[in-house]
Amino acid sequence: MSSIEGTRLTTTIPRSAANLGVGAAAVTAQRIGHTFDNGFRALAPTDLHVDAGSFCTLLGPSGSGKTTVLRILAGLLTPSEGRVLIGGHDVTNEPVQKRDIGFVFQHYALFPHMTVAQNIAYPLRIRGASKQEQATRVDTVLELISLQAQKDLRPDQLSGGQQQRVAIGRALVYGPKVLLLDEPLGALDRRLRQQLGSELRRIQQETGTTAIYVTHDQDEAFLLSDKVVVMNHGHVRQQGAPEHIYASPIDIFVARFVGDTNLIRGVARRTCEGAALHVGNQVVNCRAASAVNDTQPAALSVRPEDVRLAPIGTPYNGFVFGQGVVIDRVFLGARYRTMVQVGDYQFAVESGRDDYAPLSGTIVQVGWADGLPVLLNAPD
Repeated sequence: MSSIEGTRLTTTIPRSAANLGVGAAAVTAQRIGHTFDNGFRALAPTDLHVDAGSFCTLLGPSGSGKTTVLRILAGLLTPSEGRVLIGGHDVTNEPVQKRDIGFVFQHYALFPHMTVAQNIAYPLRIRGASKQEQATRVDTVLELISLQAQKDLRPDQLSGGQQQRVAIGRALVYGPKVLLLDEPLGALDRRLRQQLGSELRRIQQETGTTAIYVTHDQDEAFLLSDKVVVMNHGHVRQQGAPEHIYASPIDIFVARFVGDTNLIRGVARRTCEGAALHVGNQVVNCRAASAVNDTQPAALSVRPEDVRLAPIGTPYNGFVFGQGVVIDRVFLGARYRTMVQVGDYQFAVESGRDDYAPLSGTIVQVGWADGLPVLLNAPD
């Protein structure tokens, strides 16, 4: 089995499941929005495009609107405005069964009295597929999800991870062009989520289907996705490749939600090189992820792994923010996490086991490589 710990899967796997007839379709949402009958605005007008055959994750906290988007794409909820296109066809008013989608829920919803094979075959049976076609497709799916030996077991005889693989297989067995997944790994422990996430990505790549996935877990989103859409309070805050969102968050919410960060507040200034933040008597050069409002309050974001500590007076080929005192150091196995107080600011620093990681009470200088910090407008 492949592992997704520490690195996102990008290897294309031969499509041995081609005889399932799984294709792929692009999904486009044009200004979809939704207001419930009680007046609650769950989703502001939202644009979204997911390329055919890609893996897109809707990421955000509870109440951010990500499940509302998924339900609209599935046809389980009619948008108050906007339209949905699957494979270029307007399906806004089409029922679920005509959208050529598979849906996987957090709670597996398997039939307890049916075997694994019978659960997987159920969508084919209700569509009137012949017994021969059912048998062929079920065998293919069982191989795809690595449950051939468990095909005659009932759900209560399976582990949680195996049950979720059955749910994924059932969603794929009739060859949908789009697979929608609503927090399918949320009920599993962290290690099992990593293992099954690896399997899910493998299955998606092998079948070539388009996948749209909902989660509040940043690690899942980054490790699985070609594209991440960060949402909050019914709005899309940023969307793009995981690497871009992490390195260049567009605002403070995104910077905090997609990983730990250190924030330094000050006043923004436009410069010939791009942007800078004035903090007291210091000028900190940085990158601007969005348009900079000159002379307005702003914040600089620098990731813990980008902060460097050094003994006082050590030459450093980068920017030195100042001197501080180590107030805590925690050993986390592969790395150290160190907290340093620098004036009014407290920095979180992550370093490798072979890097400089001083004990509490040590006076150090704190800095980072030029060009790493990102300037963010409108701090909260």
